[in-house]
Amino acid sequence: DRRDDGWKVITGKLNNNEKRMAKTKIPEDIQEKANRIIADFNSKTYKKKSGMEYYAIYKGNFLYLNRREGDRDGPIARLKYTGKFDDWNFAIFKWSSERYDPDEVFFPGEQHLDGTIEGALKAGNAAYPPSWEPSRKEMLAFFKQFLGN
Repeated sequence: DRRDDGWKVITGKLNNNEKRMAKTKIPEDIQEKANRIIADFNSKTYKKKSGMEYYAIYKGNFLYLNRREGDRDGPIARLKYTGKFDDWNFAIFKWSSERYDPDEVFFPGEQHLDGTIEGALKAGNAAYPPSWEPSRKEMLAFFKQFLGN
């Protein structure tokens, strides 16, 4: 069962592992490793797009993937740390409900989900493609139609 804010309501008793994970903060070394993966992805994927990058926000056992595009900034996905670096639980941000949905599995890019941060970044890029920017050649062709050349 879920509350209005999207959080799962847990009834009954939690086992010891669930209690530990509910209070777990993602360890600093895991955060540093995650930040390196995100930085590598940014440098490979957005090397020619100034002002565009993914970044992480850490809260409890969640890593929130947001993307900055110039002066626009927004959520893309939430990853839940399971205790294993290559086994993150993924939840896409749904703009239609303005909530993270761990049960949504039908969206562009879902084929990239493999439990890794890089897979989540690829899935986020496919689900929410970065804004299109025309090349110089495309810009010139566009303006030529108005100049009659």
